[in-house]
Amino acid sequence: MELRDYQVEAIEAIEEQWDSGVKNTLLVLPTGLGKTIVFTNLAKNHVALGERVLILAHRGELLEQAADKLFKATGLQAAVEKAEESARKSWFRVTVGSVQTLMREKRLKQFEPDYYDVIIVDEAHHVLADSYQKVLDYFSGAKVLGVTATADRTDKKNLGQFFESLAYEYSLPEAIRNHYLSPMKALTIPLKIDISGVSMSAGDFKASEVGTALDPYLYQIADEMVKYCQNRKTVVFLPLVATSKKFRDILNEKGFRAAEVNGESKDRAEVLADFDAGKYNVICNSMLLTEGWDSPAVDCIIMLRPTKSRPLYVQCIGRGLRLSPGKEDCLILDFLWHTERHELVHPAHLIAPDNEVAAKMTEKMAIAEDEEPALFDLEEIKEEAESDVVADREKALAEKLTMMKKRKGKLVDPLQFEMSIQAEDLSGYQPSFGWEMAPASTAQLKALEKFGIFPDEIDNAGKAKLLLDKLNKRRESGMTTPKQIRFLEKRGFQHVGAWRFETARKLIDRIAGNGWRVPADIDVRNFGGNSNV
Repeated sequence: MELRDYQVEAIEAIEEQWDSGVKNTLLVLPTGLGKTIVFTNLAKNHVALGERVLILAHRGELLEQAADKLFKATGLQAAVEKAEESARKSWFRVTVGSVQTLMREKRLKQFEPDYYDVIIVDEAHHVLADSYQKVLDYFSGAKVLGVTATADRTDKKNLGQFFESLAYEYSLPEAIRNHYLSPMKALTIPLKIDISGVSMSAGDFKASEVGTALDPYLYQIADEMVKYCQNRKTVVFLPLVATSKKFRDILNEKGFRAAEVNGESKDRAEVLADFDAGKYNVICNSMLLTEGWDSPAVDCIIMLRPTKSRPLYVQCIGRGLRLSPGKEDCLILDFLWHTERHELVHPAHLIAPDNEVAAKMTEKMAIAEDEEPALFDLEEIKEEAESDVVADREKALAEKLTMMKKRKGKLVDPLQFEMSIQAEDLSGYQPSFGWEMAPASTAQLKALEKFGIFPDEIDNAGKAKLLLDKLNKRRESGMTTPKQIRFLEKRGFQHVGAWRFETARKLIDRIAGNGWRVPADIDVRNFGGNSNV
């Protein structure tokens, strides 16, 4: 199996992290991009070095999937550590292990603490659970890779409690642009479903109460599906098994060929195979099909389980993003859940880089109850929202920036530098991992000051590293220095950070030769990096 470019890059980046001394690192690949292929090939490389590899997961389907992909992609077979099966006496150097089994003291003690050299945690957003931590603590000498599809800025910050770095990330928008995943369309349906009375449990809406609140709306939701989903292959996620079964029956009344699966379904494999084969065009489930199941032809997702959890939402929508012959896009039906107290996850959160952009996107996609449903291209809305957010940020920072420019001294405030070079990655930066959150080192602060940056505003090592990397690249590329930026912007020139070093140097020489006054023939407002000096 020939690996895609990003899969090769991911493996190389993981190895670089481990070689540099980082023990626990993270890989983020959206659903449908072959994360299992990446980590099985990584496992193959370490088996070739004579090492043992443990692939750790929390569900039987994920273990079977990993073992199957391992064999198909690499020819390697795996031992199993689950229920009655044990890997202890197997000569296979790869183990697929159930965390629920391995967390038991008796099972762990069968292995020496150094038995595994590499541990791969599938669906790594679960890694902070006590069960995973017990296993990872026991095999504390092993290098660890966490693999997840769902890490945004908040998730990374949480996972940063365990993982030391993010080795590689391939974003959902990038995968769609490069035609590795299906484009997404969001249809906002003006059906206001009142969940304002639903209480919380473990940080999310209580499923039993969501089911009760949803019940009065099921026929209306089915009517909307008749309008938009008749010619699509649809997966519906619901809060309860009882609600899932009820909705299946309603859909069949409306002319759909609907089926339902749940954890107790003895014919689950048969039903899912029939869905793939076209016997059914809708499959209802109570959050069962979020992980470990793929049906590439699915081109419509309906999320009737409102949630505050982005990982859960992304997992569900990910079921519809794989490519399939004849498939044009994945349609997401987005209903107007009414809750006064809590912020819900919406389609915008799938591709927005942060909550600020997601909120702006959701605001743009909102429609009134008496309006017609509206179809939105998420990429187009994201571009508009990002532009608005940048404008809002610039407006809010303008006053602060004006004050900073008046500050005495020869050094440039980091904020002025960020705004001048229009570096959103710097201005929007938040540390995620432990080393990033630590204070900037003395060496970093001295290096920043040498570049001409006022270092007192840099309060963590991650921001310092990002800034120094940017400064070094700018120097290599012949772009303006922070000192040039400060000098010229103080005299009214705009976005000097986008200019070439030589342009700024010649202009400063002219100003110096004119008694440190800007020559009368130069328009500071319209002077740019390509202007003749």
